[in-house]
Amino acid sequence: MNDDTRLRAGLAPHECVQGLAAVMADGARDAGSSVYAALDLGTNNCRLLIACPTGDSFRVIDSFSRIIRLGEGVSTSGVISEAAISRAISALSICRDKIQSKDAQRLRLIATEACRAASNSDAFLAQVATETGITLEIIDRETEAALAVIGCSPLLDPKGSGAILFDIGGGSSELVRIERDPGVHNAKPLIKAWMSIPLGVVTLAERFGGKHVTKESYALMVAEVAKHVAPFAAENGNDLDGMHLLGTSGTVTTLAGVHLNLVRYDRRRIDGVWMSNADLDGTIAKLLSMSYAERAANNCIGPERADLVLAGCAILDAIRNAFPLPRLRVADRGLREGMLVEMMREDGAIRVS
Repeated sequence: MNDDTRLRAGLAPHECVQGLAAVMADGARDAGSSVYAALDLGTNNCRLLIACPTGDSFRVIDSFSRIIRLGEGVSTSGVISEAAISRAISALSICRDKIQSKDAQRLRLIATEACRAASNSDAFLAQVATETGITLEIIDRETEAALAVIGCSPLLDPKGSGAILFDIGGGSSELVRIERDPGVHNAKPLIKAWMSIPLGVVTLAERFGGKHVTKESYALMVAEVAKHVAPFAAENGNDLDGMHLLGTSGTVTTLAGVHLNLVRYDRRRIDGVWMSNADLDGTIAKLLSMSYAERAANNCIGPERADLVLAGCAILDAIRNAFPLPRLRVADRGLREGMLVEMMREDGAIRVS
């Protein structure tokens, strides 16, 4: 995977200055190291990016992503299951090997909603540390929202006044109102308000069903999400002139892939693409008309997302109804990119624009 926040061609691993042996147990900080790793263990996915800084950005030298469904059943049982733990340990072991092979010493390794919600998260994290050497940090929802802003802000329309950014996760979803002064060149975007709701694609699909979704059950999902979004929209849904939606999640990237009729998912075609309301309406209607088997057979959805994608669409529709903006920009980036940028800025490894 050769991509970065500017979509430039990637560097080969040997083109980064390598550090000493990777320190796994405490996420060691070494400002002299130029190889950085960011890991996001979410409710649905385990994702890793390894990169080195360049100018005001970074270049990815290795990556990993796997759907592990860590939060499967947590909303009803309150615990992370043994099967989910096994899947997570397997994925995290691969991440450990990649981090070590690239000698990354500046690390941030986070866990999100599933670990916030599960009563056995402490035991799970201890098992992860024992079996993989990876020490995970459970971040709160405010930190999660802030990292998403850092990771996605390069996709803000430079001529606009801001955006309603949303991150549809597996167990929670975050919304952030970002504003900037369009009259000031390279004005830094500012977080004006944020919220998190305890609904994501996994929790919503488990509650309402994800494999066989009717128009009626879909409408119930939208209505359930709308109840959570309404207070935030009441306070922050005015003065939307010059703003757009900015979405980061598997939901919006999948929608973009289906909309573009891609034979297979291609990040270079997706990250930064604009979708109009008509584009979104048509694509969501298409997905609603498809059977579970048809969704699973689509190369941009696949069997791992086929029972979750419509729950994600319902969350998106609730957000769209609350913030009726004409355009959505799709981001195939988010928490990992935010962590990388934050670490590199702290170390003075990249220029702060």
